[in-house]
Amino acid sequence: MKRAMIFASFLITFALIATAQAEDDPKFVNLFNGKNLEGWTQRNGTATYVIDGDAILGKTSEGSPNSFLCTNKLYADFELKFEVKVDSALNSGVQIRSQSEGGKPEGRVNGPQVEISLDKMAGYVYGESAGGWMTPDADRKPHDYFKDGEWNAYRVVAKGNRIQTWINDHQIADTTHEERFKSHPKGFIGLQVHGVGAGQGPFEVRWRNVQLRELTK
Repeated sequence: MKRAMIFASFLITFALIATAQAEDDPKFVNLFNGKNLEGWTQRNGTATYVIDGDAILGKTSEGSPNSFLCTNKLYADFELKFEVKVDSALNSGVQIRSQSEGGKPEGRVNGPQVEISLDKMAGYVYGESAGGWMTPDADRKPHDYFKDGEWNAYRVVAKGNRIQTWINDHQIADTTHEERFKSHPKGFIGLQVHGVGAGQGPFEVRWRNVQLRELTK
């Protein structure tokens, strides 16, 4: 009996240690340091990006085209996690493996974008300045997993020609599009503030806990 109790205690201890290690996976790095926007560059548009507590706050600028706050580092295969909250009148997105035309900040940002919206299409993959939806029409089923006025947890896995997404632990997209993704095998992560017309806004979107781990082939 004593041996059984000791063994059971060992299993419990081992499980607690394993859980703690999983929750604090050293392979994940914080892309946002919580203090400033070091490591990021704004591309396109005149929306503003500032630190708001533990989050990056993006605010629309009247008449501006789409704006993007982009990592200086480029990524190929990775798992990305972040939380986002957006005004109900605004849609947004996170660019992955994206590029700017000519490699310059003023060059048009293009590439896969994970949708942030309240139109039941959140989480699907859109081709920003890259030909429209990358998730095929037949695979884009309306859903209610994105919650208005709340923080929404995203998970994105990009490996090879496959992109998978989850919102609040619900899988949304599992997209393989070889020809379209071939042109964007590697690129920056970009936080989009969607453009708005004259007389609209200002609207806001916030991101926090932006973490990424690179995947090996």
